[in-house]
Amino acid sequence: MNNKEPRVNERIRVPKVRLVGPGGEQVGVVKTEDALRVAVEANLDLVEVAPNSNPPVAKLMDYGKYKYEAAQKERAARRNRSNAQVKSIRIGMKIDQNDYNTKKNQAERFLNSGDKVKFDLRFRGREQSRPQLGVELLNGLAEELSEVSTVEAAPRAEGRNMSMVLAPIRKKTEAKSDQRRRREAERESRRAHGAERAKRQQENARVNAEARSKKTDKTD
Repeated sequence: MNNKEPRVNERIRVPKVRLVGPGGEQVGVVKTEDALRVAVEANLDLVEVAPNSNPPVAKLMDYGKYKYEAAQKERAARRNRSNAQVKSIRIGMKIDQNDYNTKKNQAERFLNSGDKVKFDLRFRGREQSRPQLGVELLNGLAEELSEVSTVEAAPRAEGRNMSMVLAPIRKKTEAKSDQRRRREAERESRRAHGAERAKRQQENARVNAEARSKKTDKTD
């Protein structure tokens, strides 16, 4: 869909639509009023997803949930674009244990802050003839940081250098927070659907009552 809000439910004015089910199944061309009735019975929305088709394509979905999830994805993408950085850490083959631990802890802090980490390993002299030792060193760091990161780019030699990129793993607390917000949005969406469904049923009852009244008047 584009940035313009699609027509939803009673805002769809065309006489017929090509209906798509909530799972993507093709239902076929039906009267719009019949599609709306199906939406009410399923406690879903009828959303016009392809207005320029002939007839327009409309899909059954929970529109409130769809909009919430789309907004969440956009916010996450925007946050990643604006905040994520790649932090470079230089190491050598003859690194001692204290320096190794310092570099590892530094990488862990960067990863926990949401940044990626690029390890740059420089070979000196004859070290370049044994690149496998560099791979083992970088893989060892990746293993020790596996609780907070995943390997985005495996160790790769580039001339006298070898590099590896680690990407942060999403924190469990953030995931739980998103799940909680999603549940709250779903509850709110269900409440809104219930109110809208009741309103539609009342309107249908009113229209039917008026139709019966007119029919009775004609009979009299």
